[in-house]
Amino acid sequence: MSHVKAGGTAKNTRDSAGQRLGLKRSGGQTVREGEVLFRQVGMTKLAGAGTFISRNYTIHAAKDGVVTFIQRNKKTYTGKTVRRTEIQVI
Repeated sequence: MSHVKAGGTAKNTRDSAGQRLGLKRSGGQTVREGEVLFRQVGMTKLAGAGTFISRNYTIHAAKDGVVTFIQRNKKTYTGKTVRRTEIQVI
């Protein structure tokens, strides 16, 4: 007979790396064309003037300038109005 107890199993050992989402350039910073301003999943922040949004909803600077943030109301699909932050490059 064996003299070592059973080791058991470990079921919760897998984990994925973080996606590094969030703010990359803050308000008042100067940016160059094409720089990443904000990484997000879905449309939590809106792309304003001087910016464009890529396929994975990352907001980039479309021109050289200074980053600014404004709050504005956005209507959802159901008609509800929610406040969203709009990122602009001026």
